[in-house]
Amino acid sequence: MLLTLIVVVVVSGALLAGAAWGIFGTLPKWVDGFLVALAGGALLLSVTSELIQPSIDKGSLLIAAGGVAGGAILFAVADYAIDQMWGSDSGGGLLAAITLDGVPENLALGVALIGAGPMEVAALAGSILLSNLPEAAGGARDMMGQGHSNAKVFALWAATAALLSAAAILGNLLLEGASEKHLAAIRCVAAGAVIASLATEVFPKAFKEDHHWAGIATALGAILAFSLGSLGGG
Repeated sequence: MLLTLIVVVVVSGALLAGAAWGIFGTLPKWVDGFLVALAGGALLLSVTSELIQPSIDKGSLLIAAGGVAGGAILFAVADYAIDQMWGSDSGGGLLAAITLDGVPENLALGVALIGAGPMEVAALAGSILLSNLPEAAGGARDMMGQGHSNAKVFALWAATAALLSAAAILGNLLLEGASEKHLAAIRCVAAGAVIASLATEVFPKAFKEDHHWAGIATALGAILAFSLGSLGGG
């Protein structure tokens, strides 16, 4: 449980650091885009190697495929509903989209921590941390551009960090006694939602801000995640 708390605090703390970066710091758009693509590449490889592949090995390809497809469909439907209710560019829509994006990531992290050693979740936790920093920075900057005060923006991101931390902790606690087949299905649903969010939110933004360098950054992110994952494999 201590490992879970440490990982969750560090990963969710990246949201606060990113929000502070968005409020007080400035970087060229191409740098923002490069970092977003880097994080996206890392997260894409991590959910594949740390969530989907182990679920296939311990469960079955059918369960994994169904879970990934189901998670992607759930994310797409929820993302569409958010756009219809709040608008994708409004402050509420941005916050809801980030929350929707982060819940499956943190739920997957909590489930991945069940029975795992300190190094086995290095790639997933590191990739989520990398994605949280530029995502929060961009979201905070957009919300400030809509007239929200610095204090209000940071408070909203702090509340989001608390909610996502709760998702990871609950995923870890409530599913600790679940069977391996059930855990495999849950991991893959979360992975499918993360993959859909990357396709919908992350990579389009990265390409818009960084154009063709985004492809190189995505590849570098995948290499980084692979390197982190190799640490856990000895």
